[in-house]
Amino acid sequence: MTTDLHGPLAAYAERLHATIGDRHHVASPLGAWLLLALSAATADADPVPGPETATGRLADALGTDLARAAEVARTLLDAPHPLVASATALWLRPGRLTDEPAGWRAALPTATEVGTLPDQAGLDAWAREHTDGLIETFPLKVHPDVVFALASALATRISWAQPFEVTDARALGPASAWTRDLRRALRSPGHGHQGAIVTTDRAGDVIVHAARAQATDGAGLVVLSVAAAPHVTSADVLAVAYDLSAGAADGAQPAGRRSLFDLPLGDTALWTLREERVRTRARDGREERHSAVLPCWSARSEHDLTAESLGFPAATAALAGALAQPVQGFEARQVAMARYGRYGFEAAAVTGMFGTVSLPPEGVARTAEMRFGHPYAVVAVATDTRADGVTGPWHGVPVFSAWVTEPDDLPDA
Repeated sequence: MTTDLHGPLAAYAERLHATIGDRHHVASPLGAWLLLALSAATADADPVPGPETATGRLADALGTDLARAAEVARTLLDAPHPLVASATALWLRPGRLTDEPAGWRAALPTATEVGTLPDQAGLDAWAREHTDGLIETFPLKVHPDVVFALASALATRISWAQPFEVTDARALGPASAWTRDLRRALRSPGHGHQGAIVTTDRAGDVIVHAARAQATDGAGLVVLSVAAAPHVTSADVLAVAYDLSAGAADGAQPAGRRSLFDLPLGDTALWTLREERVRTRARDGREERHSAVLPCWSARSEHDLTAESLGFPAATAALAGALAQPVQGFEARQVAMARYGRYGFEAAAVTGMFGTVSLPPEGVARTAEMRFGHPYAVVAVATDTRADGVTGPWHGVPVFSAWVTEPDDLPDA
């Protein structure tokens, strides 16, 4: 099936990047969206549905109804992409898991790990394992008032089908401030990469470059780079990049693509256009070529996901209801990294959500150290509780009893 996720995910990405701002960063809107979708899978429908209910707010953040979001999450996670490692988990505080099958378990993707809440070392190990070591620590710190944890991990390491060539960083243009600190940059090869100048409603003319990974079993990955004029906001450029990415997987030319013969020769803030006499097989004798110069880049970021618009308050309420847990608060955070270079691209993100209870207020505690220093009684009583909750005939029966008057010394062995 097709997931039809692009529209909802693009809307969610705009919300997420808006909370981050225009600082250098990398994020995984998909990683956060998947956690919301897992919460949606377990949620019960509200008796009186509406936008102000927890499930209504969750559906608004997801950009689709809860059932559809849950179906998309199951489809993605149960049929993982060969080039994108994915993992999800739901952990509960020890003693809060029941032996009985529960509806919320069946609603989760089969690939979602369910179990007892690990300690911090266990959470960090899970992050490393499911990102091939790209993320070393879990984004949240476990503490005594955590009732449950929900996590997602996404990771990729790809090689370009056609590596970049190397050029002098001054090719980034005389107006680029980066040339003061860089010596070399990347130049797209003569084939295997795609480029275009595209007119958009939101960001005006933008330049677009697409590099493809070496495909595995027919599955690939396309990394799209989009730049607009310097005055255009990061929010607008990111939104346009998501719009243009809709057709990138098919290699389709983007809507609004401009012919180079409709543009004036010379320099702009985004490109230099020149014309030369060549031999060409173009039907009308007019050939269009696109070359791109980009810097290598890397980023490592952490993001607070507690803003109401990102949906985690509603997701926590929905999941707490499904698990019948007395959750009073939540924490949500994502850590992400990426590197873009001559030969390939790697990126990973781990997103975590904790449901928490408030610790009791401070008071006074007394501890009695009880000393069995003279003769005392001992009774051994059987327990006999079945899986269905019914008690058996041995339950509560005293089996052994003793009166202790001659204690033994603790043996050396």
